[in-house]
Amino acid sequence: MFCESAVSEERFGTHSAIQSAAELRYSVSVILAAPSFDFFRRVETAALLAACFSIPTIAVGQSTTPAAPTLSARTETTASVRHNSRLVPNRDALLPLPTAGVPAGLEPFFELSNSDIKFSFTRLTEVLRDKKHEGWVLAAYPDPKTSDPLIGAGFTLSLPERVHSQSDPLNPYQFLEPSSEQLWQAAGFEPQRLQAILTEYQSNLEAWGTRKYRKKIRQLPEQVTDEEALNLLRVAEVQAIHNARAYCRSFDQLTASQQMALAQLVYQMGVNLEEFTQFLALINHGAYLENASYTVGVSSDREYWQQVQESLIHSQWARKYSTRAITVIAMFDPDYAESPSAAERRVKATLRPARHHKLKKSKSRSARA
Repeated sequence: MFCESAVSEERFGTHSAIQSAAELRYSVSVILAAPSFDFFRRVETAALLAACFSIPTIAVGQSTTPAAPTLSARTETTASVRHNSRLVPNRDALLPLPTAGVPAGLEPFFELSNSDIKFSFTRLTEVLRDKKHEGWVLAAYPDPKTSDPLIGAGFTLSLPERVHSQSDPLNPYQFLEPSSEQLWQAAGFEPQRLQAILTEYQSNLEAWGTRKYRKKIRQLPEQVTDEEALNLLRVAEVQAIHNARAYCRSFDQLTASQQMALAQLVYQMGVNLEEFTQFLALINHGAYLENASYTVGVSSDREYWQQVQESLIHSQWARKYSTRAITVIAMFDPDYAESPSAAERRVKATLRPARHHKLKKSKSRSARA
């Protein structure tokens, strides 16, 4: 919607410039046709008119500075940043408008406000900064499984823009999966700085490898400030909230803790949450959600949410990241607000951590030892 607005403004600016040029052409034609206008003045005026029309028309809102040559595909992303006149500062918004403009396509992120969620946005930030969840590192470090560069509370620095189609015809919200560079710009940072961090990261990764790199995490020099890392986290949180709505058509009917739990799942798993088919089916097709009239504490309601929790408890994710999973899964308990610790104990009692099988040494190796 806002992209169309930007286009219409550019068209309006171009139209105004063309209209002015037409008026100038008409005025000059009248002068040239005048009987008192001698031959040499006609030539001079015609030359001046040709020079005027050889200058390219500049639309309103465009810079007159010559564009720098495109060196790579990365620099092209910068051109996607547009300041949108319809996006006005909103004190209730979860994100402030970046001074350089909002990256094209990310306008919905800046429309989300505190009134759109029931939980505390500040509390979500505190949870994700906790060592039990994502941690907090002010320099690029590798993901233990993929070796992708992370920073802050697990913000990925190298993701490309991806297509994530909405498969639920009853859900009006669409997924947004922008590139790391677009999110970086949404936080108000220059793309050149991101490129410098990625270049240094790649050099360190080649020299140390993933395991050694992770051992050096606490020794790495800071590449972003604490406040800058917070800005990146907030942008990633807003993306998670937006996509949580796309995953659950009844997001507005969830309790505060349930909304926050779903946002955490999206933040941690991203597009991989699509693999939790049983969980997604339950939160989208439950009768209590569709009627939007369930009452906390009702036995049938509690049984329904136990099924939702069990669909996560029996996952490999929950067994592998049990400490984090217990906190998140417990928040789906309809009685969570009464006693968070009791809700966590109930989940912990049913969650079995993943078993780590140690490889037995072969007899031949023992003989050689």
